[in-house]
Amino acid sequence: MGKNLTTRKEDYSKWYNELVVKADLAENSGVRGCMVIKPYGFAIWEKMQAGLDKMFKETGHENAYFPLFIPKSYLSKEASHVEGFAKECAVVTHYRLKNAEDGSGIIVDPDAKLEEELIVRPTSETIIWDTYRRWIQSYRDLPLLINQWANVVRWEMRTRLFLRTAEFLWQEGHTAHATEKEAIAEAELMMNVYAEFAEKHMAVPVIKGLKTESERFAGALETYCIEALMQDGKALQAGTSHFLGQNFAKAFDVKFANKEGQKEHVWATSWGVSTRLMGALVMTHSDDNGLVLPPKLAPIQVVIVPIYKGLDQLDVISEKIGPLVKELRAKGISVKFDNRDTHKPGFKFNEYELKGVPVRLAIGQRDLENGTYEVARRDTLEKETVPADEVVAKIEFLMDHIQKNIYQKAFDYRKEHITNVDSYEEFKKVLEEKGGFISAHWDGTIETEDRIKEETKATIRCIPIDVKEEEGSCMVTGKPSSHRVLFAKAY
Repeated sequence: MGKNLTTRKEDYSKWYNELVVKADLAENSGVRGCMVIKPYGFAIWEKMQAGLDKMFKETGHENAYFPLFIPKSYLSKEASHVEGFAKECAVVTHYRLKNAEDGSGIIVDPDAKLEEELIVRPTSETIIWDTYRRWIQSYRDLPLLINQWANVVRWEMRTRLFLRTAEFLWQEGHTAHATEKEAIAEAELMMNVYAEFAEKHMAVPVIKGLKTESERFAGALETYCIEALMQDGKALQAGTSHFLGQNFAKAFDVKFANKEGQKEHVWATSWGVSTRLMGALVMTHSDDNGLVLPPKLAPIQVVIVPIYKGLDQLDVISEKIGPLVKELRAKGISVKFDNRDTHKPGFKFNEYELKGVPVRLAIGQRDLENGTYEVARRDTLEKETVPADEVVAKIEFLMDHIQKNIYQKAFDYRKEHITNVDSYEEFKKVLEEKGGFISAHWDGTIETEDRIKEETKATIRCIPIDVKEEEGSCMVTGKPSSHRVLFAKAY
């Protein structure tokens, strides 16, 4: 199985698109801008989903499900929210088709117009807050901590598999609280949950921060984010958590009786990550040979490839492999014994390298005689011969070691690609020649932010949570600045 991948150096964008398709993660569908997530890609997403879902439940959240369709009037209740999403909305206007009288095909039945048009959800704040009005009466009903796993539609014009599609899968949390302080604490908590998941499960180092006013979620008072750096020096927003204040509670009249019996509007948050994380996973770790998957998210953690002549040898190897597979599975390690007789070992080696399987074992006649396995690791492509009685311990070690190693590699890359600059000329030079995150002073105005974006295509990715106070002057206008912010070109 030849990979024939474009290299990252040749064309990073082409390399990414080819890899997603050739590694069987996803493909374009018959609907413009929509993708088919294939079984191998969906298996990775399921692992992400399971890991996140566990973390949500451990922090007190419950899952529910809300309608796909939102009455148009709901969307217009929160002004900045509708303004933020209006251009991306898909609208349902009719509910029936019929055959054209001239026999030219199927047409929309003009008599089947909806009384009120429906929006296919781009996000669910409005339909959820309309529901919360019925669920929340008293302080005893708070906090209300709900998450939903769903699909959403945002009519993107320029799409790319996983990174930007017209329909995508995600989770969206929506919480209601009695006080401002509690809601802010919730928004910060979920940012930290996302950061922990990215770093511990995906092995992707992230920077936690706050978005600037112009980059905030539509309808939010504050947006917390995690920002990751891809191997081409571009940033990728990997998750966001929003403090919504009382905007949606006021728009949908969601009030609760406090302990004194007085009515107050509740305080809100929303937060979400999507199948965009799949893109982050591919672009952070993979190489010119294919995917490199962290063991915690790999659908197959270990693959065993037999090397044999004739079915008799395969039977002997299979007998030897049986107990090993059982022992590894008992330890929670997912194993595949690829005994297909339709493909040669070289084809299989290539296939599993392309698919990013963390550890590959090979066993042939000589290994049987010597009581050994050839163990190959995907992250470094190193191979070694391991005695059969040590192979389980070796695999357990590699599961942990590969996870840490690919995180460290990504962390070192990011560390090398955070550059402090003090002048606009230097900023432009670093952006074009080196890329990555650029730490610079900014005067805090939307005008300067817009100018930088227009002239360089770089945006303020975040104001880091742990930013240090540092007197300086804006690299563009020279006006005073009390701290640096992170700029980058982004996906």
